[in-house]
Amino acid sequence: MSANQAALKALITNRVGDFGLSLAILISFFIFGSMNYLTIFSTAPLFESYMFTVFNLKVSYFSLFGFFLLLGAVGKSAQLGLHV
Repeated sequence: MSANQAALKALITNRVGDFGLSLAILISFFIFGSMNYLTIFSTAPLFESYMFTVFNLKVSYFSLFGFFLLLGAVGKSAQLGLHV
């Protein structure tokens, strides 16, 4: 029984990481229109001031991108709050 629960926890943790990484990739493509590192790094200063509003809270696209990259890394490697 405990092996089944451990497998389920690992599966859910991995799916959280997949979700975060997928959203980070989508946001990166939405912002830059490319997945090429040279394009992203060379055009990043141009998009520095891009923000959107959620519930009267201004959020930078880069902050959201960084959050989802962190969520993906933490979920895929089972660190911090997602360790089981």
